[in-house]
Amino acid sequence: MSTPGTLYIVATPIGNLEDISARALRILKEAALIAAEDTRHSSRLLQHFGINTPLAACHDHNEREQGGRFINQLLAGESVALISDAGTPLVSDPGFHLVRQARAANIPVVPIPGACAAIAALSAAGLPSDRFIFEGFLPAKTTARRTRLEALKEEERTLIFYEAPHRLLESLQDLSAVLGGARLAVLARELTKTFETIKDAPLAELCCWVEADANQQRGECVLLVAGWEPLQKDELSAEAIRVLELLLAELPLKRAAALAADITGARKNALYQHALEKQNKT
Repeated sequence: MSTPGTLYIVATPIGNLEDISARALRILKEAALIAAEDTRHSSRLLQHFGINTPLAACHDHNEREQGGRFINQLLAGESVALISDAGTPLVSDPGFHLVRQARAANIPVVPIPGACAAIAALSAAGLPSDRFIFEGFLPAKTTARRTRLEALKEEERTLIFYEAPHRLLESLQDLSAVLGGARLAVLARELTKTFETIKDAPLAELCCWVEADANQQRGECVLLVAGWEPLQKDELSAEAIRVLELLLAELPLKRAAALAADITGARKNALYQHALEKQNKT
């Protein structure tokens, strides 16, 4: 029985072709076959570097069926390199089923690291990077998208999303509505390319900026959002203060604080103290 070949998971550039590693180029040249998400797209990359390795399609619609073909070649001792259109395979790209089949068949699976849009964006965003959560693409429909965001509303880690340019504004608007317009966010667009943009602003401001400039609704987009910060014991939310001030216009201080506590869930003593300090300043 022959020794199995190796399945290489090869990261390719997300824009700037200089970002490909020497190791990745060597593996792509030496492999018996390259499994690519889009053979037409990948053929341009290979031509640029003078790589003549045969290509075969491995995408969302054929991965399960074609996986057997690649596994058979690997079991016969031939090595296969898996690439996506850009960046690291399997990160919101095809390849999971093939890797799972290979590991089940005791075929060596070796990562060839390189560019990844999510990590590149995180490294330059200026948001906490010690703990983060990658959510891939949000649902395309508004109701499903908002439901997903509601589940992430109190996630304390930095949130990372990919988004299609034609849905960018809608997603930003939903992020602002669900997570709050004051939540800090970063739009990283066209990373490593000519028109690379990395813009940080509160979600409400970022919505207005993108809506006012159609050029920001083009190209590959990564959205990063600061994690939720729990209020301290006596810290009041903007909503609790808003409700309190509305009630103070009609009610005595003590009654207004008690009602605001019932409505918002904030601590009555903290509300009372806030109102008292405001009165003393006026």
